[in-house]
Amino acid sequence: MSENKVPSGIDRIVGQRLRWRRRELRLTQEQLGEKLGLTFQQVQKYEKGVNRISAGRLFEMSRVLGITITYFYEGIDEMMGLSRRMAVHEDEHPPSLPVMDGEAMDLVKAFQNIDDKLLRRSLLETIRAAAATNEAESAA
Repeated sequence: MSENKVPSGIDRIVGQRLRWRRRELRLTQEQLGEKLGLTFQQVQKYEKGVNRISAGRLFEMSRVLGITITYFYEGIDEMMGLSRRMAVHEDEHPPSLPVMDGEAMDLVKAFQNIDDKLLRRSLLETIRAAAATNEAESAA
């Protein structure tokens, strides 16, 4: 595999977003694969970020999943900026992606259904403050 075809941290984030949306729609990897003309193994490789998703395939996925293609990239600059400051070499230290349990998936789904940007920002700041307080109490 040539150097420019090796999946990057962005590929892993896009893959995770694919997984989130698939699970949000309650589709199995096999069901999504059927809709896209892929095997479940290929869907699995895309979700893990092992294989890169081409622009055409990503466009097709967005149509099948009922989202805009920007869904896969929202907030990615911030995520990659944070991980680049923390990691010396991305290949040696890929961005850490949160493990999404069912409760977290429900939270993300509910959050995405809020259209009011000010309310979304306020809720996000509240959750960040609660997480920081929890971290401080755990460290003490």
